[in-house]
Amino acid sequence: MSYLIHPKNYKPLLSKYDTEQGIKVIKDFFQDNLATGLRLRRVTGPLFVLRGLGINDDLSGTERPVTFPIKDLGDAQAEVVHSLAKWKRLTLADHEVAEGYGIYTDMNAIRADEELGNLHSLYVDQWDWERTIRPEDRTLAFLKRIVKCIYAAMLRTEFLVCERFPQLTPSLPEEVFFIHSEELRRLYPDLTPKERENRITRERGAVFVIGIGGALADGRPHDLRAPDYDDYSTVAENGLPGLNGDLLVWNDVLGRAFELSSMGIRVDRQALLHQLRESGQEHRLQYYFHRRLVEGTLPLSVGGGIGQSRLCMLYLRKAHIGEIQASIWPDDMRRECEALGIPLI
Repeated sequence: MSYLIHPKNYKPLLSKYDTEQGIKVIKDFFQDNLATGLRLRRVTGPLFVLRGLGINDDLSGTERPVTFPIKDLGDAQAEVVHSLAKWKRLTLADHEVAEGYGIYTDMNAIRADEELGNLHSLYVDQWDWERTIRPEDRTLAFLKRIVKCIYAAMLRTEFLVCERFPQLTPSLPEEVFFIHSEELRRLYPDLTPKERENRITRERGAVFVIGIGGALADGRPHDLRAPDYDDYSTVAENGLPGLNGDLLVWNDVLGRAFELSSMGIRVDRQALLHQLRESGQEHRLQYYFHRRLVEGTLPLSVGGGIGQSRLCMLYLRKAHIGEIQASIWPDDMRRECEALGIPLI
């Protein structure tokens, strides 16, 4: 079901032409900063993978991939990727990427089950990145260093965009605030997870919520995660489970928390077996990706995805992701957007 947020007194600050120029400036500059800061090399990623190998990202485990038969492979089924979380780790191994270095790629996906609205489209574009790490790097302190590095690239990009387009003003705080999802639940026990995110992000401006996927003290997870890429069960040095999280910033145009990135230290063999068992997904151990991980032929890694269109939305002060990317929208949403002065591409 589609859902449209009605921003108050919205008026685009950039023309369609300047918006297109801004998109290019943001994408070119940010990816160079990301690659330099994390020591990443660009690789070419796939648009689709074969079904049955366990390579496609399962997201929360409920989304259906877009599939099609391949004539020259006896009608074997291919799946359009949801993201490249597992593919990147295979690529680290195949390219023999050294510890402390990594890869990134432009990931384009189709998510047919998305609830369409200001923030969600059928089309997904993000920078998918992955970096090889050492066993001693599987700590919360290391994850925080990675988050701070990414956030620093975001701050530099914001400065450049506002210099290029003086009608735009900076909105990001100088530092990102870290909080575990269990600490957030204790802070606002009467709120839903999304309401908690809105409250803390409005107060802090930029927040990294740690520990996404595992059950909290009330028996429910903050949000869902597939059990075979992020490590959400290992107890970190803060005494709480989870070596992953989401990076949120406050979006003044929409008046709510705005997720820019999901990332984490990836499962090792022990965490994979535990999370598959706890989620009732042990049948996945038969898949190619999972066999390689259990056999120890994949490196330890940290990785994530950073939304390209979302980052552009934030910097260019856009109310709808359809102002940044071309996609398909319900007719009633297009009419509503026209009435609100939101020019969809």
